[in-house]
Amino acid sequence: MSEKDPYEGVTWDLSKSLSYGQYLQLDKVLDAQAPRSGEHDELLFIIIHQSSELWMKLCLHELRGALDQVKRDDLKPAFKMLSRVGRIQTQMIQAWEILATMTPSDYSRFREALGTSSGFQSHQYRLMEFMLGAKNARTLDVHRSDPVILAELETALATPSLYDEAIALLARRGFDIPHSHLDRDWREPYEPSPAVEAAWTAVYRDVEKWWDLYELGEKLVDVEYRLQQWRFSHMKTVERIIGYKRGTGGSAGVAYLVKALERPFFPELLSLRTVI
Repeated sequence: MSEKDPYEGVTWDLSKSLSYGQYLQLDKVLDAQAPRSGEHDELLFIIIHQSSELWMKLCLHELRGALDQVKRDDLKPAFKMLSRVGRIQTQMIQAWEILATMTPSDYSRFREALGTSSGFQSHQYRLMEFMLGAKNARTLDVHRSDPVILAELETALATPSLYDEAIALLARRGFDIPHSHLDRDWREPYEPSPAVEAAWTAVYRDVEKWWDLYELGEKLVDVEYRLQQWRFSHMKTVERIIGYKRGTGGSAGVAYLVKALERPFFPELLSLRTVI
């Protein structure tokens, strides 16, 4: 018996309906790659970075949703959102494996075509850092030529991060959190607190009583773990392709990426593991 053709009897009258390509606006998406050099590998470079920006857009969407749920003390939806961020991060990490198929010779053929553009200028990555609590006002300087992006970053810089809201939740649950960590200049980098570490330690020592707070802590650690994996893969890929040359746009390249690995997002969630 021959297999039935799955398209037999199907009619495609799209004159009055929304097509797949229209819904996804594929005409814009697939026309958004504009290699400047004519070199074969430049398209790979562009698509890897564009897809990473799309994944970051979704990460930001999920992190904003999780932050709102933490503020409401409604943690179950936040757990799902943070788990989704973790899956997205896995995709972003894997993307470096694809880019690493490009050799130094391949990259050198079109590097000059990049001009002064640099991944350091990714405002979405900076928004993610700010949302997770890594605040640094100096990183705004590179965006001062774009008032819209600058305003968005300034708002994010001055807004409590996801970790700030998690600490505020600890206070609402009765833990002794100092005022300095509940009402401060949110634009300033986060400073670890022995009191905050003590609160998280109490949560981890009585998991049954504080299960949802414990799970929140572990979801945050998952996000940091994968983000650091992404940073490491980024650093090793750059090292593999350009060595210790300065990055495009004047960034320090590998040296900057190595230094970024030393900065934790949720310090007390890591330090408590030495205590318990």
